[in-house]
Amino acid sequence: MAEITQKLVLPETFQGVRDELAGQIGMMWELIKAPLIVPLLRLGVYICLAMSLMLFMERVYMGIVIILVKLFWKKPEKRYNYEPIQDDVELGSSNFPVVLVQIPMYNEREVYKVSIGAACGLSWPSDRLVIQVLDDSTDPAVKHMIELECQRWASKGINIRYQIRETRGGYKAGALKEGLKRSYVKHCEYVVIFDADFSPEPDFLRRAIPFLVHNPEIALVQARWRFVNADECLLTRMQEMSLDYHFTVEQEVGSATHAFFGFNGTAGVWRIAAINDAGGWKDRTTVEDMDLAVRASLKGWKFLYLGELQVKSELPSTFKAFRFQQHRWSCGPANLFRKMVMEIITNKKVNFWKKVYVIYSFFFVRKIIAHMVTFSFYCVVLPLTILIPEVHVPIWGAVYIPSVITILNSVGTPRSIHLLFYWILFENVMSMHRTKATWIGLLGAGRANEWVVTEKLGDSATKNKSGDASKNKTNAKSAPKRLRFKFADRLNTLELGFAAFLFFCGCYDYVHGKHNYFIYLFLQTISFLIAGFGYIGTIIPSS
Repeated sequence: MAEITQKLVLPETFQGVRDELAGQIGMMWELIKAPLIVPLLRLGVYICLAMSLMLFMERVYMGIVIILVKLFWKKPEKRYNYEPIQDDVELGSSNFPVVLVQIPMYNEREVYKVSIGAACGLSWPSDRLVIQVLDDSTDPAVKHMIELECQRWASKGINIRYQIRETRGGYKAGALKEGLKRSYVKHCEYVVIFDADFSPEPDFLRRAIPFLVHNPEIALVQARWRFVNADECLLTRMQEMSLDYHFTVEQEVGSATHAFFGFNGTAGVWRIAAINDAGGWKDRTTVEDMDLAVRASLKGWKFLYLGELQVKSELPSTFKAFRFQQHRWSCGPANLFRKMVMEIITNKKVNFWKKVYVIYSFFFVRKIIAHMVTFSFYCVVLPLTILIPEVHVPIWGAVYIPSVITILNSVGTPRSIHLLFYWILFENVMSMHRTKATWIGLLGAGRANEWVVTEKLGDSATKNKSGDASKNKTNAKSAPKRLRFKFADRLNTLELGFAAFLFFCGCYDYVHGKHNYFIYLFLQTISFLIAGFGYIGTIIPSS
């Protein structure tokens, strides 16, 4: 009888302890919620609303300017002195300036033939063109293949040089800087840079160089990127939407209003004198291209963006490669802003309004605020307000403003407007990594100078040879490379953790909430789960 009583009493004791513990936790929560949690969350809402308004005004400003540019601005050929360089029988090729083509490479097994072949096919007098392959590869087999490819083109009479270094000091910036020190470069007036997966058309130089020849104040002519594998999967389609807005709007607006924008690191032609005047290539950040562009702009040089001059390239088609790329693209600008903001403020060669544009619009809003507000507001603060109903988010901040921003972002890729909803969810997932990278860059933390070369699968190489008809075969070949990853290698704990958090908030809103945010939260949970399990690069979008 005593044993039976003991068995019956123990569960009741545990039940009492559990109730008492829950009561104490609830009491502690109530004690700190009103004086601490609610004010902090309300402050977070105000900060996020302020950032949303800043981004909203920036997007509206650029939307208005791009409409004016398209309707009323003159074409670049009319705004600047432009005259095609003609072949002259009497002068021969002497009226063509000497151009250097730099192709930096690092273990580019799949795509090394793409840029080398395209550069050797440029329509430019062979005695006025120097092609420089800067190979930092660590794989001896890849180095041998690239060297053989250079020798093959050299045997055809192409002036191509294969250059290697002892170390990878300075990464891409170090390779480009070392390449400009070669004795045969001193006769070159301009340098064009192509990454290994970029394939320019033969008339690229004939369309770009005249702007530099006839306008001595122009330092850079930047071409637009086009993506040969944009339809491969949902991941590449989402990237195309983001990058098309960058080229269609941001680069165009910067070129038309202040003759300034960030150099994209490839598919651009530089005046070598401008590079030297700006202090040459520097490796202090992972965005050596943007660093050079800002320094050249502070020296008074102008930039020109040519949207109609397009170069084929390849997008990262694995989620791992894309994450590394986005870390570099988000961390680098924030780190550069940290290092250059006072230099920009104290500069004497540019006017006040250009300083405002560079500091506020180019750096602060686009490179910092745009990343932080997406993640902070829609993945952290908004879900927390569901758990703490004392804090209210106005409907204009939660729905109206982000809707307008999203619509304005979609103008770059009209063919993908039906994927806009998926793009929003995808961008919210990636904003977590971009926010983390931005803080690392601002604080100069451990991974601030981490450089991981973006993996290419060779889509551009295959498509350039076989055309669009072989697109499905190319995708079929590429897919197994992504599927070879072990399941454990696919797991991304940050995404899975936020998926659990958003799912909990969605369930709470479904039971207790009044705003029906649970619909968005459940959909966003699915997006984080897909990314968390590493399958975002395997989804094929509808055309």
